[in-house]
Amino acid sequence: MKFTKMHGIGNDFIIVDNTLQVLPEANIAEVSARLNHRKFGIGGDGLILVLPSKIADFRMRMFNPDGSESEMCGNGIRCFAKYVYDHNLYKDTQIKVETGDGVKLLKLNLRSGIVETVRVDMGVPHLLRSEIPMRGDDDKSVIGEVLKAEGQKFEITAVSMGNPHVVIFEDNLDALPLARYGHAIENHKSFPKRTNVHFVKVHSTSEVTMRTWERGAGETLACGTGACATVVACILNSKTSRNVLTHLPGGDLRIEWLGDNRVVMTGSATEVFSGEVAL
Repeated sequence: MKFTKMHGIGNDFIIVDNTLQVLPEANIAEVSARLNHRKFGIGGDGLILVLPSKIADFRMRMFNPDGSESEMCGNGIRCFAKYVYDHNLYKDTQIKVETGDGVKLLKLNLRSGIVETVRVDMGVPHLLRSEIPMRGDDDKSVIGEVLKAEGQKFEITAVSMGNPHVVIFEDNLDALPLARYGHAIENHKSFPKRTNVHFVKVHSTSEVTMRTWERGAGETLACGTGACATVVACILNSKTSRNVLTHLPGGDLRIEWLGDNRVVMTGSATEVFSGEVAL
C-alpha cells in the first residue's frame, strides 16, 4: 500500500489515497493500529483516508492509533488538503471536505505553488452537555464545573468541535502529570464517548499555551480541534479575546471565534516522506 507521511505542527498522520487502493472496511481499525505503531509500523497519531464524496470535493476519515475513528481532526484536515493539492488530485485553492462533523471549507495558502498553510472553517462549537456528550441531569453548558478524577478536583469547561474536549486552566504546565490526569479524564464515566483533555496556561488576552491528551492517542504535540475548543473555553471564561495565538508543543495555531459563531483555524501542513508498506 502506498502512503504519505505528513504532520501539522508535529501532529503526524499516515495519508492513504483510498480512491485508488481500497482498504477493506472490516480491517481498517486493525490496519490503523498496526501502521500507527511507532516501533512496528510507520508511526503516527492517526491514519487518514482520502475518499470520494457525493456532497463535497472529497471525504476524509481519520482513525486513531487504538483503531477508533475520530469525527474530525483539525491538524489532519490541513494535511489532507495539502495532500490532495500537492499530489494533483485537486487544483483549486478552496476545497470542501466531508468529515464526520459535516462539510468543512478550507482555503489553501501557497508558496511557490505548494501549500504552506491552510485556513479551515471549523464550524460552530457545541456547548450543551448532550452535545459534548457528557452525562448529567441537566442540558446546560459545562463552564467551570468541578470534575473529580485521580483524587483531584478539576474545574472543566466542555466544548465539542465535532469531537469532545475538556479544557482545564493550569499555570504550571511543565510539572503537570499529563499522562496520569489525561488518561483518567479521557475515560471518566461522565463521557460516554471518552474525551480529549487540554491543560491551558493563559498568558494574555491574545496568547495561550496548551498541553494535550488526545482520546485514543495519548499525549500529542498538537491538536487542531483542541486548540479551537481551548479558545472557545477561554472566551466563555472571560480570559481572552476572540482572536488568539495558541502555542502547542509542535508549533502555533491562529484561532478566531468569529461574530457569526464560527471558529476558524489557520496553521501549517508539512509532507515528510512517501513510501510503500506491506499490509
